[in-house]
Amino acid sequence: MKKALTIAGSDSSGGAGIQADLKTMTMNGVYAMSAITALTAQNTTGVSGIMEVTPEFLSLELDAVFTDIYPDAVKTGMVSSSELIHTIVNSLKKYHAKNIVVDPVMVATSGAKLISDDAIETLKKELLPIATVITPNIPEAEVLSGIKINNEEDMITAARIIYEKYGCNVLCKGGHQINDANDLLYRDGSYIWFKGKRINNNNTHGTGCTLSSAIASFLAREESLDEAVKHAKDYISKALEAQLDLGKGSGPLAHNYVLFEGE
Repeated sequence: MKKALTIAGSDSSGGAGIQADLKTMTMNGVYAMSAITALTAQNTTGVSGIMEVTPEFLSLELDAVFTDIYPDAVKTGMVSSSELIHTIVNSLKKYHAKNIVVDPVMVATSGAKLISDDAIETLKKELLPIATVITPNIPEAEVLSGIKINNEEDMITAARIIYEKYGCNVLCKGGHQINDANDLLYRDGSYIWFKGKRINNNNTHGTGCTLSSAIASFLAREESLDEAVKHAKDYISKALEAQLDLGKGSGPLAHNYVLFEGE
């Protein structure tokens, strides 16, 4: 069985973070492992507390995984401090990690910054250059490219700038009023569009975590990057179409929708 590792924070309500990652990886046919960067007290209405692990403990977690059950792919989620990013990069280089998918969680859908300027700079300088592919949303792509994105042509320009500047493939996620969930993959100096339809479902908590984890799962299964993105988008669309409705806020996806098909 192929194996995948998520390096991210915990979501106590199960909709995002490592919980979403582990569910996604399992449902897409790989053995899922985790290294936790932070504990959060959160639910569908918001986050009420965050407790980061120390860099030393995160390093122990990564050593434990890589020296025993070596992952075929790695996904990273939100990492809020420079010290933790340093630790992740050092471990990934030390163990020659492959198929690294970076979800560069920096900016909320509202536009609010989620990590410090210092951590963003460390992310840019150290983590992005070793990534196989990164999965920014529109606000994050604007931060990384330094340009404003108003349309699909701007998405192409921004993705090219990021690709050329950091040397990583870029899946620029649509939405944010730019288009109907069409995503742009810029790789190897060229690009391809993955068309999607906007699904009428307000329960979208953890969609970014889920997409990046699904891509990592399919890369672990030795699919090409194009194939991995296509199959990941198919999975997340079906998880949204299942119309799971939990919690008082923006609820989680139905990661295990396949278990209930036909009921």
